[in-house]
Amino acid sequence: MEFHHISVLLNEVLEGLNIKEDGIYVDGTLGGAGHSLEIVKRLSTGKLIGIDQDTNALEKSKVVLKDHIDKVILVHSNYVNIKEVLNDLNIDKVDGILLDLGVSSHQLDTEERGFSHNKDAPLDMRMDTSREFSAWNVVNQYSEEELTRILYQYGEEKWAKRIAEFIVKERSEKPIETTLQLVSAIKKAIPKKVRMEGHHPAKKTFQAIRIEVNGELDVLKTAITHMVECLNPGGRLAIITFHSLEDRIVKDEFKELFKDCICPPEMPQCICDKKREINIITRKPIVPSKEELEINPRSRSSKLRVAEKI
Repeated sequence: MEFHHISVLLNEVLEGLNIKEDGIYVDGTLGGAGHSLEIVKRLSTGKLIGIDQDTNALEKSKVVLKDHIDKVILVHSNYVNIKEVLNDLNIDKVDGILLDLGVSSHQLDTEERGFSHNKDAPLDMRMDTSREFSAWNVVNQYSEEELTRILYQYGEEKWAKRIAEFIVKERSEKPIETTLQLVSAIKKAIPKKVRMEGHHPAKKTFQAIRIEVNGELDVLKTAITHMVECLNPGGRLAIITFHSLEDRIVKDEFKELFKDCICPPEMPQCICDKKREINIITRKPIVPSKEELEINPRSRSSKLRVAEKI
């Protein structure tokens, strides 16, 4: 269970949440509990609720948070279920919610989880290991058209169609069982000149498959609305994203929740009764400092957006 974890945009998150010592806070993606530890240190009579669908993360968090465990409640669930989680705990509203949407260092560094394209492991990529559906199912059972769609849509991979063709060809001979078998098929599909440029050639494909396996984008939009409903007035929602698809969803949802009218422009007066639900604290996303990038290269693509409930 030992693993090294560096919390992304830690100081910026703590400032964004505007923590009160008697407040109730939710870390919806507990991970290595780095953010949670610093939040709970700032609480006196307050409480921290840590949610994660990864049981390994919950076990690790018990160790990280052991000195403050009287102020902590850990829950095995997905953050999209925040209303049910709070209802089960008889908590009506909270003062702050954090989502860190990145894959945790532990998940990347634990070879058998299959998240990394640099380590040979079974095709898995499940954040919740109690679920049966895994990367193996996507790679070996999706049609060529379905594979093309998710690689293009979730990975923004311009070689999506060709990669899908090569995956289907490879698995027609025998199932693709491991991460490095998948990497091999991807490398065959991408011209050598392109492979030599920029990021690892399998990065976008692995991202797309991981998103599909865990339904990450499906739950995010719904979750943002639910989380704002769960905040006290003045409560903050802080969300760290790691790729443009996630960031776009957060940006667009914040914009919708900020609007006080959704009537068509041609309407002479407002009849929609829409009320502004949040103020947007971060007009532009906060990105890591040069110093943080040097210490933690994995923070490179992270962006933080913060909103406050009206």
